[in-house]
Amino acid sequence: MELQFLGAAGTVTGSRYLLRRGTHRVLIDCGMFQGVKRLRERNREAFPVDPRSLHAVILTHAHLDHSGWLPALVRAGFKGHVYCTPGTQALAGILLRDAARLQEEDANYANRKGFSKHHPAEPLYTLEDAEAALDLLRPIDWHQHVNIDGMKITFHHAGHIIGASSVHIATDGGCLVFSGDVGRRYDPVLNPPEPLPACDWLVTESTYGDRLHPDVDAMAELAESVTRCAQRGGVVVMPAFAVGRAQMLLYLLNTLKRQGRIPDMPIILDSPMASKATQVLLQFPEEHHLSPEECHALEKDVIYIDSVEESIALNSRRGPHVIVSASGMATGGRVLHHLKRLLPEPRNQVIFVGFQAAGTRGDALIHGSQSVKIHGEYIPVHAPVLNIDALSAHADQAELMDWLGTMPQKPRQVFVTHGEPAASDTLRLQIQDRLGWPVIVPEPLEKFQLQR
Repeated sequence: MELQFLGAAGTVTGSRYLLRRGTHRVLIDCGMFQGVKRLRERNREAFPVDPRSLHAVILTHAHLDHSGWLPALVRAGFKGHVYCTPGTQALAGILLRDAARLQEEDANYANRKGFSKHHPAEPLYTLEDAEAALDLLRPIDWHQHVNIDGMKITFHHAGHIIGASSVHIATDGGCLVFSGDVGRRYDPVLNPPEPLPACDWLVTESTYGDRLHPDVDAMAELAESVTRCAQRGGVVVMPAFAVGRAQMLLYLLNTLKRQGRIPDMPIILDSPMASKATQVLLQFPEEHHLSPEECHALEKDVIYIDSVEESIALNSRRGPHVIVSASGMATGGRVLHHLKRLLPEPRNQVIFVGFQAAGTRGDALIHGSQSVKIHGEYIPVHAPVLNIDALSAHADQAELMDWLGTMPQKPRQVFVTHGEPAASDTLRLQIQDRLGWPVIVPEPLEKFQLQR
């Protein structure tokens, strides 16, 4: 077998791994590149192999850095099946359609305003492309097997978001595990990841491979920041990943309000995608530990904004309130319009709760940028910006090492991917020194022969 790293090598985005076995080719994840311009430009590049030669795609989960390039792959000629868990199928239907709509809207907006360098600006793919990709999805239940040309595929719970999995691939020449994104041991909403099954070769993420989540009371930090903003008469805007973190924030904010730890102020979710993702969370109770009462509160105690007109109307809302809106790294979507309006005012508050990839607006804001470029215009930053890293959906270094330690035997080789260079190399050293396993941090497009 041969394994090639087409994405998430040297970066935390664009997860794509190509597995060749004889004449058969399977792609594990088909992610979109996000972050700095040189990475985003890779989304426009031709795929390294003919998409028509791929027999199947396997998705670890639905986040766009793992699934978001699938419509482009289908547009380029891929016609095989796409295997995933039922939860991933449900969320991919929301995410891919929304991504296509946003790209079409952003292209139209850029053409109307004339700030794009491309004339005309065109979306990476359309809603029609997304629908064609979704038609190829084939859901497989947890711990069930599907055979792809002699490769037995099994999905194991990874935490992180609904449907997120680690993928076990068994062949007569050995077995592999792709970690996907590994969730937290004590996530406020989701169940923890399963123990790691035995394998010969392991591909593991390293998003937080060089750091530990701060040992702080994240609920207290959130309550204090929201309360101070309310006392100033300001608005709290929380850029949040529509799938996963948005639902967690709604749960935490509702809990704080019921406990009287923040003022009785409106909690608004301005993201049609996140609204739908909240319904998916409620459809898969076996993957989270919220009570029926807590689930009901997510439905009745939140103001859901769907239309563009309703979103624009938030501009005239008076009094303290909280707006949760996508995207989580402030790379696109409705949250940009809220940031554009609210950042210049010091009475307002911006709160991030997830990983911020290098080069994103979120990364610039949490590192103290005095201005950020939004829709071709530099917006001054006078509102305080807080990053509550303890609420991340990714396992930190200690949690990753604990998870790796659940493997019942030593693997032949570990490949560390899906992290910034410092994070990947730090985790490599941890695995090498503490577990004594052979570890490699692959380069982009690097190939490895997998032989027992």
